[in-house]
Amino acid sequence: MHSLLIIALQMVGALLLDKLFGEFPRYHPLVGFGKIAHLVEAKSNLPQHAKSRVLGTLACLMIVLPLPILFFVLKSDTATFWLLETFVLYLAIGQRSLAQHAQQIFQPLQQNDFATARHFTGYIVSRDTQDMSEQDMTRATVESVLENGHDAVLASLFYFLLGGAPLVILHRLVNTLDAMWGYKTPQFLYFGWCAAKLDDLLGFFSACASCLLYVMQARPLSKIKQILICAWQQSQKYKSKNGGLCMSVGAQVLGFSLGGSASYHGRIVEGTVLGSGRQVTLADIPASIQLVKQASYLWVIVVLVIGILCQVL
Repeated sequence: MHSLLIIALQMVGALLLDKLFGEFPRYHPLVGFGKIAHLVEAKSNLPQHAKSRVLGTLACLMIVLPLPILFFVLKSDTATFWLLETFVLYLAIGQRSLAQHAQQIFQPLQQNDFATARHFTGYIVSRDTQDMSEQDMTRATVESVLENGHDAVLASLFYFLLGGAPLVILHRLVNTLDAMWGYKTPQFLYFGWCAAKLDDLLGFFSACASCLLYVMQARPLSKIKQILICAWQQSQKYKSKNGGLCMSVGAQVLGFSLGGSASYHGRIVEGTVLGSGRQVTLADIPASIQLVKQASYLWVIVVLVIGILCQVL
């Protein structure tokens, strides 16, 4: 186990690479993993069949475990492996991509170009976008930033601290698989059960850490306890408890409410209200992006300070 100082430097390196280069547009490893997952599902899924849950569990473990195990076996305290781990963390982080997707909606909305904004909103949500208002698109974008700020940025930093590249890879693969298989539809209700449960389990601990990083930016700090209690209560009623937790805390820190009704496949679905206060405005999109960025920097600073203290004391 190398020192916290080295881990902090690796995090800085990964965040810097992401800031400079962003995601690989065509050759990102997660794209390849997604293709493998699609092929495995097509060959092994028996929708609504009694064996589907067992087959889904075996398929999930078969495609998410080999790479983390390989990295764990090869793990060593050498400069070469430290650099490799930094590169893996960079691949797992999607902070610049998250901001870019949000900006693709924010900028057209600033120009009242609702058609373009609806087009790009469809990239980040599964709800109906054809009749979305500016308010609907703004809310969807902010919700995506706060939830995916955890999934695509903070969770990777959290698991890198706990277990380096092996845990980062495991979490990212499980999270990707949940996004593909974790639906409560006839096709995936049983087959995607394992992927969904694993993602819930891994995501819970990192979501709690992400919430602490969000809430540490609250002003005044005396609101922290109230925010966390409210977020926990609201998240228990939300469709995704981990996502609801992050969105509720983020919304309260920034002073607005999220959630509520949305249209899915032509049907209005009433959702849990998250956060408290006013409705979101256009300015809350860059504010939510900044909240996630500052949370990632805060995490690195905490690790760095603890690492320095461990060296000095």
